[in-house]
Amino acid sequence: MAQNTPNKLGTEKISRLLFQLAVPSITAQIINMLYNIVDRIYIGHIAQIGTLALTGVGVCFPIIILITAFSSLIGMGGAPQASIRMGEGNMKEAERILGNCSAALILLSAALTAFFLIGGQTLLRLFGASSDTLPYAIEYMNIYVIGTVFVMISLGLNSFISAQGFAKISMFTVVIGAVINIVLDPILIFGLNMGVRGAALATIISQCVSALWVLKFLTGKKTTLKIRFSNMKLSGQILLPVLALGLSPFIMQSTESLLSICFNTSLQKYGGDLAVGSMTILTSIMQILSLPLSGLTQGAQPIISYNFGAGNKERVKQAFRLLFISCVTFASLYWLLNMLYPQLLVSIFASDDALKAMAAWALRIYLAAGFMMGIQLACQQTFVAIGQAKISLFLALLRKIILLIPLIYILPNFFADKVFAVFLAEPISDFIAASTTFTLFRRRFNKVLNERESLLEHQ
Repeated sequence: MAQNTPNKLGTEKISRLLFQLAVPSITAQIINMLYNIVDRIYIGHIAQIGTLALTGVGVCFPIIILITAFSSLIGMGGAPQASIRMGEGNMKEAERILGNCSAALILLSAALTAFFLIGGQTLLRLFGASSDTLPYAIEYMNIYVIGTVFVMISLGLNSFISAQGFAKISMFTVVIGAVINIVLDPILIFGLNMGVRGAALATIISQCVSALWVLKFLTGKKTTLKIRFSNMKLSGQILLPVLALGLSPFIMQSTESLLSICFNTSLQKYGGDLAVGSMTILTSIMQILSLPLSGLTQGAQPIISYNFGAGNKERVKQAFRLLFISCVTFASLYWLLNMLYPQLLVSIFASDDALKAMAAWALRIYLAAGFMMGIQLACQQTFVAIGQAKISLFLALLRKIILLIPLIYILPNFFADKVFAVFLAEPISDFIAASTTFTLFRRRFNKVLNERESLLEHQ
């Protein structure tokens, strides 16, 4: 049965395929969001210390994001490559890619664990922790980073499950961990009075179970691509193309870490702990937008990559059109909800009136151009799916490194309200980046498809 799964990517109706793959991917992303968001909800409501504890955990975001980004560097760089090889009928090479990526994830997780345990406290101060919030940040970080290997295996290798068309199995990777996390959070945080440490411990136990689920499937009988020790010897010939393609999603996510540092330090300077706490809430609300969009693009990726590898230009176009419409529609509806009812989601994360008031005010500024995120992600991730590493890398750098981070520091020079100016940097960069991405996509997409078709005809 497993051997027939990739063939469906090239033959079944696109709308049905996208529904079958995207719904589990979106569900997985939404549930994955619960890992950190449920922690924040519980932490924000801890009696007396909730606001400071929530701000302290928010300062840990750059570390959490970096770990996730390295998972994407390998997983999202390797999975499209494996899908393309399956489309070409080269299953042996696809398994070599999986094996090399498995080994790379394990080695990277060991290095990151050591780095964060040794230099974590210094990093947290650089990330905007004050003397009041630092103890909570340290408590959370020291436990969380011990589970780095589980996070990287579950996130990085899960991409290879969905790349084969096993979207439901991929979804269950996240569902299993999230359910465990949701059950353990109140027990450890409140029942055992562990506070912030309990939230971190619940998360890594959950990720450990998810990692075991992934490894069990990818070494079992149902998988099309199997992890084999013989394929785990690192090869530059295999890993370099993986790293080149993975750089775009890596930069998209790792720059969230740098971005979080820039936002936190600037907001700490102009607005104090209350402004940094508001940013923690806004980051969570932005995740509710970006992760379902990411689920849509992950659902479409195997379809686009497989058919690109097989030279089926029309099916690639059909898949993209449906992806684009779905992403833009969701982003626009979510944007409208937050513009009309900004306190609706804010109130989930905080009970302090001052924090809720500031976060609701900031949300309308921060998400002012949120409707364009659908355009940005649909076009950029399609470039990744068809192996366009250089363009994907440029677009990943454009929004955050070239535009957003400089604007965080430039705009306060032109506004009396410095906190307003910092939040305003987000919608300005979103608008410019999405417009540029769409323009480049219209110019390059058909050209790349025609080049691929011509290449296959001459082979």
